[in-house]
Order: sequence, then C-alpha cells, then structure tokens
Amino acid sequence: MQSLYRRPLPAELVPFAAPAGRVLFDEARANGGMEAFFQIIEQFHTQADPAFCGLSSLVVALNALGVDPGRLWKGPWRWFSEELLDCCLPLAKVRERGITLDEFACLARCNGASAEVSRPDTHTEADFRAVVIAAAGSSVDPALIVAYDRRVLGQTGEGHYSPIGGYHRASDQVLILDVARFKYPPHWVPLPALYAATRPVDAVTGRSRGWVLLRRNERPASLLFTARCVGDGGFETFSRALDEIRAVLAREPVSDLPSALTKLLAAAADGFPVVLERRALALREHADEAEALLADLRATDVYAAVAARASAPWDADVATLLLLALPADVWSPLPEHVRTAWQTVSALERLPLAVRTESEHIHRQLADLCSLGRGGTCTRCV
Repeated sequence: MQSLYRRPLPAELVPFAAPAGRVLFDEARANGGMEAFFQIIEQFHTQADPAFCGLSSLVVALNALGVDPGRLWKGPWRWFSEELLDCCLPLAKVRERGITLDEFACLARCNGASAEVSRPDTHTEADFRAVVIAAAGSSVDPALIVAYDRRVLGQTGEGHYSPIGGYHRASDQVLILDVARFKYPPHWVPLPALYAATRPVDAVTGRSRGWVLLRRNERPASLLFTARCVGDGGFETFSRALDEIRAVLAREPVSDLPSALTKLLAAAADGFPVVLERRALALREHADEAEALLADLRATDVYAAVAARASAPWDADVATLLLLALPADVWSPLPEHVRTAWQTVSALERLPLAVRTESEHIHRQLADLCSLGRGGTCTRCV
C-alpha cells in the first residue's frame, strides 16, 4: 500500500512558518489582524481521521470559545474531542463521507454554540472579507470556520474545513489553520481565491460550500437533556421515524388527547432513532438550576397529561420534553379538537421559562435533523 507523508504546498500559497509567512504574521498582528489566532492555536490539533476535518475544526472552535461540553471526556474531565460530536449523525457515517455544512451547524448548535451559516450564492466577496476581518480582529468570539474545495486552491482532495486564524490587510490574505497537518501546514491564501473555493457546487447537495460563524452561548444550551441520534441512522432515519408516527396516527383514529398521547408514545417506542440524554451528572455547578427545572417541568399540565400515558421505555421527564420538542406537523393527522387540546396544554406561554428554554433547545436540535438535506460531503482527504 502506498503511503504519504505530507504534500507540497502550491507555490501561490505561503507557508505559515516560511520567512514570507512570518513577515505576513508580524505585519498582520501589528495591524490587529491576528487577535483570534492565539486562543485558536492554543486549542489547535490535527484531525483524528481523514474524514474528520469538519469535526476537528469544530473541536478547535468549541474549545477556543470556552464552551463546556457538559459531558465527561475522560476521567473527570469535560473537554471536546471528535468522539463527543455524534449528536446529529453517527461517527461511523462521518468516517465514511465527512459532514455537510448544515450538519456542521447542527453539531455546533447541539454542543452549546450558535452557528451562522453563509454561502457565496447569497453573500459577496466583500461580505466574506468583512466577516474575515471581524473574526480575525476579535478575540475568538466569533470563531470562523470555512468550508471550501481544495481543488480551487491547487491542492489535492475536494471538500475541506479549517479555522481561520488571521488576516493580512495589505495583501488581502487569509491564514488557514489547516487541521489536516499531516497533509498541508497552516498557510496564507489570497482572500479572493478562498472565496472562489467556497463557490463550487457540491454534487451531493446541489449547493455551494461556505463559512460558519460560531459564538458561545451565554448559558448552557440545555441544563439537563440533549438529543442524540443512535444506531446507524442519523437524520434520514429520524425523518423516516416521524413519517411512520404520522402514518400510525393517520390510520388509527383517536377521539381524545389521552388516546393520542398513548398511541404516539407507543409508535415512538419501537427503535426511535433519537434519545434524550441526561446531562446533570456532568453539570454539577448547575445542579440547583437543574433541580428547579425538573420541579417546574413536573408541575406543568403537559407533564401531567404525558406522565399518565408514559410507560417503558419512556421516562416521564424525557417523554414530556420530547413531545414538546417534536415538529408541529407530527400532530397533523389528528382531529382538530385533539390538536387544539394538545396546543392548549403545551402552549409555550404556559410553560415556566426554564422548561421553555430546555424544550426549545431540543426542538432546535430536532428541527436541524428534520431540515438536513442529503448533504454535501467533506470528501476523504487523499
């Protein structure tokens, strides 16, 4: 089997450690274009798998932003690594095909960051330049990750993700901190060329690549629960499961809300591809808030309605939050008076703020899973 040790960087790209790259670094730092660099480089690491460039870039950004995973990594430590980023699709699938831009954003959101996705079909080169300048000139928040086609930059491979570490204003060059360090070193790229590299249409999604601005949320995305795909599925399996639930509700008419809840929970009990995992153990500093959340949840009318119908494998807390978070159209096959009854007990304005925040976080995770298309991929780097 042929093996490889790095590849030569195209001549038009400037290696970070080369004399010319060091000059660009010094000048960019003097002009305020390297403010994001230090916290990003402090958390920088090489991707752990040839298809993990998206996961690795996200790990770097989340750790640089100081986002608490809320889950144990190893021993007592909470820290992001690629193996923790499995809430939107199984890692086995990522190893096969990488992740799409929307899947990247889904992973960012369900792990405690906000994610603003932009593409060149709706944003100009000037827009991209403004984003680069703002991100490079700030102390990490926001962190900027670019998804681009390597071929446009004269590199081998296709889709790739990497963080942006700086901007040299005089030469209009961007510092790419390439997470595939086994392949290419960090390097300076003319901004127009990098923007052009985001434009090619991905054959799988039919959309261009682009860039994502990541920011740390002010509070944990959730205090107690987070959604995660299980099994070999991912968003396709989740979408099929929702279709099956709608079909069950459509072919087995119900006359009241208790009957509807019983059927819906029964339909979702058999191999449902999404679970809500409890996070309280890892978030001990939020223990009082978490206990207050549970107390508020269990005092609601919607909890009373669901708990009376929940049975194995459903925990009443989990069942209540899951039903609050499901897409509204899951309820569409039910008679109007049953839908109205559900809307009455589950209305957001009737929920305590902590319960509303928790359910809205899970709803956003599930909405991301529903909206993910058949995604453009970050192809394996060769």
